[in-house]
Amino acid sequence: MEAFIKDQIAATLKYAPFHMIAGRLKKQTSSGVTEAKRKVGGFIKGVCHPRDNFEQIKGAGIEWNRADAPYPFDKDGNIRQDYINWKERMRTYHENGIKLMVVTPYPREFIQHAGIDPRLPENEAKVKEVAVFLLKDLKELIGAIQVTNEMGVPRFTNPLTMDEAVRYIGIQLEAMYPHRGDVIIGYNSAGPQADLHSKMRPWHKYCDYVGIDIYIGCFVGVGCWMAMFDIMLRYVWSITGKPVILAEFGYIGGGAPKTPEEKSAVLQRYGVKTEAEARANIDAFMEAILRENPDMWKYIKKNASGGYADFIFQLDFCNHFYSELPKKTVIKKYPHTPQGQAGFYKEIYSRLTKLPFMLGAFLYCYSDSERCYVCKQPDCPTETRWGIVTIDGKEKPAYYAVRDALAKIK
Repeated sequence: MEAFIKDQIAATLKYAPFHMIAGRLKKQTSSGVTEAKRKVGGFIKGVCHPRDNFEQIKGAGIEWNRADAPYPFDKDGNIRQDYINWKERMRTYHENGIKLMVVTPYPREFIQHAGIDPRLPENEAKVKEVAVFLLKDLKELIGAIQVTNEMGVPRFTNPLTMDEAVRYIGIQLEAMYPHRGDVIIGYNSAGPQADLHSKMRPWHKYCDYVGIDIYIGCFVGVGCWMAMFDIMLRYVWSITGKPVILAEFGYIGGGAPKTPEEKSAVLQRYGVKTEAEARANIDAFMEAILRENPDMWKYIKKNASGGYADFIFQLDFCNHFYSELPKKTVIKKYPHTPQGQAGFYKEIYSRLTKLPFMLGAFLYCYSDSERCYVCKQPDCPTETRWGIVTIDGKEKPAYYAVRDALAKIK
């Protein structure tokens, strides 16, 4: 994650069209913003990964669900049962008055489910066909489409390069554009990603919006100020000239730094006393991880691009390994507690609605999780305490903060 952030800063300096930025920052709206707001019916009040408690969802003032669409076809071209089941579940949201933004499949899913490599020119027609199928098949249920998710982040982009990912996004937008009607279409970035947005310029004419995912004070201990939301959102508007959706954002409602003694106890679980000792015999250390937590071992093996030790003990996986949130990884006035999380939501929406080019936001996420999906540890706060309701569905302070904030947005 640290290397990714450095790369994005360098790309911003390289690709940013500063002459365009100045003009767009002065004029913070456009006819495209007006038309997009008409299509979506005002500020999008959305959430990621809700449960099917529709009355509770609507009780919080949430009106949209952002959902990942499964790859629709098998290798023989038949519609997969997973897709059929998912569509029927999405229909229940529609029937209960909740609008849908659909995220189209990742590149790897074309390979996994249909044996289609999206990198090959001869397969571009199939990529377009799938995009148009999803738009037409779901049109009665949806209000927005996001083409794939966070291209540029390796675990989502693989096996594509950035240039291949840009074309993967672009050809889908181009294919859907004539058929979209009142469904808005676009893509998102993980943070500002000037390289992605700059490379997407030839395709922006097919975008109704551009999305950005922002998580301040949750993954890294730099730039942990609420003002960073304003800065990044204004930047995306200025570099693309498109209406902006905050496609993912949130704040962790639990977690704290580990003491040296607590970190030592974690290391001892894998047969060493210090990180230096683990590094000195990384193969034995990895074997110990395999015995104790096979799922974490698989994740490290799959995602470590360099040495395993650097991956484990550097940002951001070390937060998972130690099940901690470091001291600096926090917005100071909002500690990672249920009350701090609620305070974050109380402030953030008032900031978003002051930006004329904003179409809306999808909070991440609806409920807490039993285990971290990355490291599979139940005590890892990084991916288990995002919810505005608890694991068993009880409203947290954040639920009421979101409800009260959204009620003020007309």
